[in-house]
Amino acid sequence: MRIGVLTGGGDCPGLNAVIRAVVRKGVSAYGHEFVGFRDGWKGPLEGLTKPLGIAEVRGILPRGGTILGSSRTNPFKIEGGVEKIKANLAEQGVDALVAIGGEDTLGVATKLAELGVNVVGVPKTIDNDLNGTDYTFGFDTAVNIAMEAIDRLHTTAESHHRTLVVEVMGRHAGWIALHAGLAGGANVILLPERQFDVEQVATYVTKRFQVEYAPIVVVAEGAQPLDGQMVLHNQEKDSFGHVRLGGIGQWLAEQLEEKTGKEARTVVLGHIQRGGTPTAFDRVLSTRFGLQAIDAVHEGDFGKMVALKGTDVVRIPLIEGTGELKTVPIERYEEAEVFFGS
Repeated sequence: MRIGVLTGGGDCPGLNAVIRAVVRKGVSAYGHEFVGFRDGWKGPLEGLTKPLGIAEVRGILPRGGTILGSSRTNPFKIEGGVEKIKANLAEQGVDALVAIGGEDTLGVATKLAELGVNVVGVPKTIDNDLNGTDYTFGFDTAVNIAMEAIDRLHTTAESHHRTLVVEVMGRHAGWIALHAGLAGGANVILLPERQFDVEQVATYVTKRFQVEYAPIVVVAEGAQPLDGQMVLHNQEKDSFGHVRLGGIGQWLAEQLEEKTGKEARTVVLGHIQRGGTPTAFDRVLSTRFGLQAIDAVHEGDFGKMVALKGTDVVRIPLIEGTGELKTVPIERYEEAEVFFGS
């Protein structure tokens, strides 16, 4: 069997570990042949390939990013896109695809599976917002990077008696903000799941200064104040309809400085959360996902996504993972002794 592999959407630590596991087991255990499609769905759409065998995956386990490249290409927004993909797969002699990505990449995979393409999905996103799986790889690494940043910011905030607002990724789901904020001892954590009252945030910041400690405020990029006005970098949308977020941290710092009379600064972690080597947890999870994915392909169990349930890696229908986003449930707010919203 000849199998294509692609990685789409935002990059994250652990992608290369999945590729490595799929190829190594696929070649050594099953005798399959592989071809890498470059730059997400742009690869099978335009016939962009690269060799993918044992030699190509040696040494990539600890490497961040993806050796295949990525993009946010949506073939369903391109005239004749699906037909082009099917034609290029046939031309390359590809019998099945392993698609590694988040909601958008796997959303495309779900539609293609319904149209008869043999595809197996592997869930990837630092946001941890895919349904059907307890965790996605990349999330643990992103949280640890954000936590370390918060740890470092505590000392500089206290030295200068200022508020530090840390903006982390999270468009519709606040998992990174919640976990990094809790682990880093933040005083206020603001998530997309609940609008926040700036006046109340200012009150908590003031109380923190009253006990002679400087406050750390963690805010997800998709968090919104009570008026519901999301802060945007610009109005442009990508091929999946997403606007580019950015700026809520700076906006909030300016508001807090005005309301509390204390200096406030913003730190935007941005793509730092995506980069670098994966944690041990993400390396193991990525490897297990890759092994399960190639087993599914070998068995002809297409239209499935691998997922983590408890400590077990299982297979679920692709639609279960991409039907709706997994957001932070309200009970998670109540577990923490920190302020989350209005």
